[in-house]
Amino acid sequence: MAEIVVQEWLNRNGYFTIRGIRVGNGEVDLLAVKIHSDGNIERRHVEVQASSNPIGYLVTGNARRLSATELDLATRAWVTKKFNNQPKQALFHDIAGGPWSRELVYHKLCHEPEESDALIRNGVQITLLLQVVADLKSHDTPIRKAGGSDLIELMSLLD
Repeated sequence: MAEIVVQEWLNRNGYFTIRGIRVGNGEVDLLAVKIHSDGNIERRHVEVQASSNPIGYLVTGNARRLSATELDLATRAWVTKKFNNQPKQALFHDIAGGPWSRELVYHKLCHEPEESDALIRNGVQITLLLQVVADLKSHDTPIRKAGGSDLIELMSLLD
């Protein structure tokens, strides 16, 4: 469900999106492409994590406290697996050659701010899922509705 919300957010901001691409044994949550009026192409690779009660590190699933060095090593490995592995990079090149962002939209992390800081240090842009929802509710986007509008409207009933 969270991926649908993030996809709606991207669509309303003018991005063409592809969700749930299988690559080998893994999956790419979302790819988003936007062609600007000047011809520049914006490419975004967005992973989504929406656990409401995380019990371990996102990057390892390990519940015990990691040292800063262990966390950085685990984060680097996670970034490689999620964003930088060769089959995914080849696919991204085939879809729209050029640089792709590495982004994570998340609800909660078990070990804040250590884990979010490690992700940022390793080149991942982070966005809180609550900010995505707030942006959708504000209707301050170029497109008022897209494919996930029904879900967003249902979420608004909870206010």
